[in-house]
Amino acid sequence: MKIPIQKGCAYCLISAALLSCTTMPSVKPQAAAKAKNIIMIIGDGMGPQQVGLLLSYARQAQRGVIVNRTTSLDRMMEQGRLGISMTYTGDTLVTDSAASATQLATGKFACAEMLGLDKDGNPQENIIEKARRLGKSTGLVSDTRITHATPAAFAAHQTHRSQENSIPEDLLATGADVMFSGGLSYWLPEQAGDKNSELHQQLVRLTDNSVGIKSSRKDAKNLLTVAQQKGYMLAFNKVQLDQATGKTLGLFAESGMANGIVETQNRGDARHVQPTLKEMSVQALEILDRNEQGFFLMIESGQIDWAAHRNDTGLLLHEMLRFNDTLNAVLDWAENRQDTLIIVTADHETGGFGFSYSGVNIPKPYSLPGAAFADGTLFQPNFNFGNPEVLDKIYAQQLSYHDIFSLFDKLPKDQQTPLKLTELVNRYTEFKITEAQSVKILATEANPFYRAGHISLGEKTVPKIEVNGAFFVYQKENRENLLAQAVAVSQQVVWATGTHTSTPVFVFVKGEEQAMRPFAKILHPTRLGQLMIDALR
Repeated sequence: MKIPIQKGCAYCLISAALLSCTTMPSVKPQAAAKAKNIIMIIGDGMGPQQVGLLLSYARQAQRGVIVNRTTSLDRMMEQGRLGISMTYTGDTLVTDSAASATQLATGKFACAEMLGLDKDGNPQENIIEKARRLGKSTGLVSDTRITHATPAAFAAHQTHRSQENSIPEDLLATGADVMFSGGLSYWLPEQAGDKNSELHQQLVRLTDNSVGIKSSRKDAKNLLTVAQQKGYMLAFNKVQLDQATGKTLGLFAESGMANGIVETQNRGDARHVQPTLKEMSVQALEILDRNEQGFFLMIESGQIDWAAHRNDTGLLLHEMLRFNDTLNAVLDWAENRQDTLIIVTADHETGGFGFSYSGVNIPKPYSLPGAAFADGTLFQPNFNFGNPEVLDKIYAQQLSYHDIFSLFDKLPKDQQTPLKLTELVNRYTEFKITEAQSVKILATEANPFYRAGHISLGEKTVPKIEVNGAFFVYQKENRENLLAQAVAVSQQVVWATGTHTSTPVFVFVKGEEQAMRPFAKILHPTRLGQLMIDALR
């Protein structure tokens, strides 16, 4: 049987296509062009939702503080590229910061909560170690503490992120040229906590009494002395940071550094003692740029994650503003440079944050001037889609939820009442709660009014209320999540969880076109890490 010529041609074309598929070499993933300097900025917990909060505030807040309503991310995109990164680990759907940062730092799959190890438990070279092999300077900056998961993953090799007494030794062994963050207590010997000891008094003098002197160690190791032996200058406040000219270890808080609201309040005071994330980053760039071979610098805006764990929307906004200030400073430094690749991403999203419309407080009908309403018909939305005025009220928060509860816990026990909590919340935030809401917020086992399944309210007792569930695992902080739920409707905000989600995160890249192009894809942190490592020259 003859095959019609049209079909015969079709068969020939199909055969040729199949043949070409079997004989042509596979296309290798495109590598990034080389860069003298690489700056990676990680917004810990900064998913698209957190980015959206920053952009909504910039565009819509009536009294916003962002100049010309233009964020640092807008600047990144003027000539930059945008990619997307998945965040899962080698064996889980959802990641923690340690595994995700390890995957970014090594380009290898890791397992949850491990540092600097692959998914089989083998130590892997990280980008800091490779950069040093190439003769480059290296740095780590974070507003959390230098032994915390993200900065530690770029230098340490530990089976679990909780090993913060071992991590400082790994940091020193890796030898990053600048390390600026909090976490002093993990570097001090146990006896440093004794206020009557000579060591304690020496440390007070060394730090200019600008950092609390406590120890989180259970041994006699003084790792500040070890750092000095390895050639590090030490800095404990902004004045000492500004004087740093070379290899420097800066530890500016006993544990985590001041939160974003506190930084906002102190930033304008020229006498502020603790440096801001922006100031630490700028000083790190000044020091590292002295190396003609170039450098790698990781900057973490880490308390975005902490705010989102607590579902604290006001604090989250200030953390995003801190991130924005820092990235703007980095972009100012890199302006007109052709030798620097800037990568901005997140390790994961935290909290499942979002603005949402609701069926509560639906706006009343109102008139519009348009022709379609000329007959007097009133415009009537079916739902409350949220008034942008809420953004200024969110910004106006004066204390984080954590600090509000710290004040509450310092009160005499007989004053730790729902009424007192109501007064504190209503004093320091723009979103008022009632005493009845405070009763529900305090209905946790950690509350002093909890007794055999009930809490007391004057002469009355009410049942303990189970509201948090499996995805609010930080039990001590659950009061903060409960407060977030109490004000959610008035904030027009929803939170899905008190932990992390698997939501993909953005990858903003700025540099030479050839260097940026490979990042503008759907990636995994391992691939993002490999591209970054390959870009070192």
